[in-house]
Amino acid sequence: MVGRTDKGLFITTASFTRDAILEATRDGAPAIDLMDGEKLAEKLKELNLGLKVELKESVKVDADWFTNFEKNV
Repeated sequence: MVGRTDKGLFITTASFTRDAILEATRDGAPAIDLMDGEKLAEKLKELNLGLKVELKESVKVDADWFTNFEKNV
């Protein structure tokens, strides 16, 4: 990075390579923040931007378990 900046930010919906992470954290290099897809999704969820969170629990009866239970009682 050349110019009048103190920090950089790279965003991807995927993930960063090991080399990219090493370069972003290299001593003497300008500060670069990396935001991968997982961090991006968490930030969007945290800020309530473009996402709706829906938690759904599904409970089903295991009929075989009860059939075996009746036979053993």
